[in-house]
Amino acid sequence: MMHSSSTVDILDLFECNKVVKICAPMVRYSKLQFRNLVKIYGCDLTFTPMILADSFCQSEKARQNEFTTNLMDTPVIVQFAANTVHDFVGAAHLVSPYCNGVDLNCGCPQRWARDLGIGCEMLKDPQKVYDIVRQCRNQIGKPLTVSVKMRLLGETKTTVEIARQLENCGVSFITVHARIPSQSVGDINKTDLANIKDSVSVPVVGNGGVTSFEEALQLQVETGCDGVMVANGILNNPALFSNTTVTFKECIQDWVNICYNSTIPASKYNKIADSPIRSIDERPYNLTFQCFHHHLVFMLEKVLTRRQRQVFNNLKRFEEVEHFLETYFDVKPQLYEFEKFSRYACIETDYKDKDDIYKLLRPVDLIDKNEWSFYDCDNNDGKYFNYKQKELQNDECDWANIFLENG
Repeated sequence: MMHSSSTVDILDLFECNKVVKICAPMVRYSKLQFRNLVKIYGCDLTFTPMILADSFCQSEKARQNEFTTNLMDTPVIVQFAANTVHDFVGAAHLVSPYCNGVDLNCGCPQRWARDLGIGCEMLKDPQKVYDIVRQCRNQIGKPLTVSVKMRLLGETKTTVEIARQLENCGVSFITVHARIPSQSVGDINKTDLANIKDSVSVPVVGNGGVTSFEEALQLQVETGCDGVMVANGILNNPALFSNTTVTFKECIQDWVNICYNSTIPASKYNKIADSPIRSIDERPYNLTFQCFHHHLVFMLEKVLTRRQRQVFNNLKRFEEVEHFLETYFDVKPQLYEFEKFSRYACIETDYKDKDDIYKLLRPVDLIDKNEWSFYDCDNNDGKYFNYKQKELQNDECDWANIFLENG
């Protein structure tokens, strides 16, 4: 089944909205089910987690592991990390039928990314960034957008010059995490963000430190940015962009429903629908417990008492979480009617014969890797979750220094 989301023009969002509300690319968390959830509550645009472009181009396993989508997953931007034209443009071409835009990560400050020469390391060689954007724009037709997410550099004029050159290369819009690579906490540099906005005519998205809808609107007023991207704030409250301050029961119910319905194989739907009680009594298919549980841990932080959080955060099985949610919130998985189920069901992505651009641009003397290195975020709980656990054990734990975003 071919996805038609690429016919949606993301730039129309910037034309029609004073501020475009965006969910950030987040390690292990901005996956399909969460993207679906925030769209219900006022989010205009979502990003996938950062995907390593070379692995995506060369490994079918990486493609299937790193990107899933459905009919509700639009508009969506797939973010790639790359330091070569053939990897980024090849990956963009592969995924183009299933998304509305691709984004080059030039902001991730994590050591492993810098060691690979990707993320914020790319800003040390901006000519390479310009070439990637220029060639991607030449190879991939509109309305698919080609954007860059970057950080500030030490000197304002250097950052502004990079933004200007990106515009000259045909970038669709620029997202600026308004901190330097070594800074993960503290106030963002709104002055530099405003200077970048004033220096280019393409849309500029502001990112960093926003924890509420009110703060998002204030950032737009103070900097003139065209969009605001939120990470930790929307993780704790997926309904943030609907101007709520805490996760409410309906949002929890929606999360559970999306997780179960989006992973039920179509072949099993009729059997469940035809049962007398239409009960979903199995764990979600092809969804990790980590993904299901961690999101609920973050959503319920301001809802549960401290004692309840100590219990919930340490649950280990789907059935334990289901029992807890039903006991305290009267929430349990509900089967969608077939029409709605069809919109949330994962669609099959077919990349056959789509690697022609990658093969065309790839150097002929490039040696194949024996193993494809994609970031396995499911093999550990992650810093954000672990700090939440530590906070429960230590009232003085300051988890504000968690860095979650992909740059």
